[in-house]
Amino acid sequence: MTDLMAAEEAVLAANERFYRAFESLDIKEMEAVWLTTASVQCIHPGWGPLSGWSDVRDSWVRIFNNTSAMSFTPHVLHVAVQGDLAWLVCIEEITSRHVDEEHSSQVLATNLFERSGGQWLLRQSPPSRRSR
Repeated sequence: MTDLMAAEEAVLAANERFYRAFESLDIKEMEAVWLTTASVQCIHPGWGPLSGWSDVRDSWVRIFNNTSAMSFTPHVLHVAVQGDLAWLVCIEEITSRHVDEEHSSQVLATNLFERSGGQWLLRQSPPSRRSR
């Protein structure tokens, strides 16, 4: 396996950890997959841009506090690695439950990762587009 292939596999694994952390609805799990610096950014569908770990973390807490269950099936369309940065484009099939109401949707997402301390961590979750 080439170094590039190994890096792409590591990014795919990091992306999977992100979605499992999301499904856990546990902020500690989410913290483990993100860079926790002032340079991180996140845009949830329908939200404005969030910058800095404090704001990004608070957004996850709000989402987790208002969601009783969530599941993701990401379909990866593209992975690219350049040095210590990588990005992954995927279609997220999402099922969520808020109180007694279930919602299903598909979202096109791009996740940006940075290699830090030997591991790939989420640096940015840019705007997503609902496809259904």
